[in-house]
Amino acid sequence: MNNKTLYQKEVSLQVDRRRAGVQLIKIISDLWYDKSIEMVLFKNQLLDKNVSDIINLHQYAGEFVGKPISIFDSVEIAKVILSLDFPPAKLDLGKLTYEYQLEEEKYPDARYFVMDKLKKAKSSKEIQPKDVVLYGFGRIGRLLARELMSKTGKGNQLRLRAIVTRDKIDSVILEKRASLLRHDSIHGNFQGSVTADPKNNALIINGTTVNIINANSPEEIDYTQYSINDALVIDNSGAFTSEEALKKHLISKGVSKVLLTAPGKGVPNIVYGVNHNEYNPDDTAIFSAASCTTNAITPILKVIEDSLGIAKGHLETIHAYTNDQNLVDNMHKKYRRGRAAALNMVITETGAGNAVAKAIPSLEGKLTSNAIRVPVPNGSLVVVNLEVKKATSITAVNKIMKKYALEGELVEQIKYSLNNELVSSDIIGTSAPAIYDSNATIVSKDGKNIILYIWYDNEYGYSHQVIRLAKYIAKVRRFTYY
Repeated sequence: MNNKTLYQKEVSLQVDRRRAGVQLIKIISDLWYDKSIEMVLFKNQLLDKNVSDIINLHQYAGEFVGKPISIFDSVEIAKVILSLDFPPAKLDLGKLTYEYQLEEEKYPDARYFVMDKLKKAKSSKEIQPKDVVLYGFGRIGRLLARELMSKTGKGNQLRLRAIVTRDKIDSVILEKRASLLRHDSIHGNFQGSVTADPKNNALIINGTTVNIINANSPEEIDYTQYSINDALVIDNSGAFTSEEALKKHLISKGVSKVLLTAPGKGVPNIVYGVNHNEYNPDDTAIFSAASCTTNAITPILKVIEDSLGIAKGHLETIHAYTNDQNLVDNMHKKYRRGRAAALNMVITETGAGNAVAKAIPSLEGKLTSNAIRVPVPNGSLVVVNLEVKKATSITAVNKIMKKYALEGELVEQIKYSLNNELVSSDIIGTSAPAIYDSNATIVSKDGKNIILYIWYDNEYGYSHQVIRLAKYIAKVRRFTYY
């Protein structure tokens, strides 16, 4: 075959791939808006992606599993799912395509394959939608609002109905709130519409009314006046972190559950995927989603504890600066945090080591921890230095991590990175709370000491963990296939 013929063949294949990408985008959209079926590709969101994104995600998936993932097979499987009668679900098209390519000979066609793999979906329970109130509207609150509103679909899971702020509401303040939701210096513009409605003290987000409520204390609000009932309050204000303080939300009319987006005192601290099943939403009213760092390291430590055993270790967090630090040198109640955040690396304390033990009791007293705030606005890293009970190797550790990232109960929590050039800006916008840097792993000669590098988007990844936990608390988790 001469070079000209080879080139024409490559161009023709590329055109076919792009056509398949266009077809897949249409099917993914129809599944979401008509059937509330969300499609991902090895945890990567497929909704609202362009053709190049779709093709690149298939290439990444192939590198991840060590076998090409055919976009043509993905289209075939997606078509079958669209044609069948499934309840609301979240399905990993990448995993399904990979399995189909491995097991194709066992089935007459893709339809029989899909029906077999997703047969449990038929028995999933009907979901009752849950009203959600965001108490606070800072960095995490706005990301939660973005995600909740962009994934509303047919509105049969979490419904954002109101946002509570402490400042008085007027047309200027309302427009500033709307602008902060529309534009974000780190995460870019919101891919939707946001309009201020001063007449009704509301924001119109993607055509849906979200009430803006002014209150100085939770118990003074009557949410039923806004037709909000049996609501889940997600407190991201930072003002209430103890059980006693958070109980004030339950005094409000129209509230049944509370979720804190910070470590809580006297309430269950939960890392979704690790210890959420230990708490029944029917028996508990107040929950904590722990911290962003705890959500990043706990899934990784669980994998190592279950696979190799942990004798002891140290966690060093290299964390983006946060809003509680000063822009320029000024007074601060904590040492060092008063120095200019964007100019200095700042050593500070973290309770991550103790927090992990709340989710994994076997690690009680085995971990120390510290933190360094660094001059980046988002994107953090934990250096996990562990002495393990079973000798291991770099290859073995990476194999263990890839297995957990590919299958099991932690696939949403752990992303396995193959990128040799990975830096902090690359991980912004990653929904997994822990990104395992496979190329940075270090293991001592005797195999008893391992050093792991775990990246995390301390805003976006954590927000997704909050939503995963919120769905569990609200009992609106759909059938999932990962």
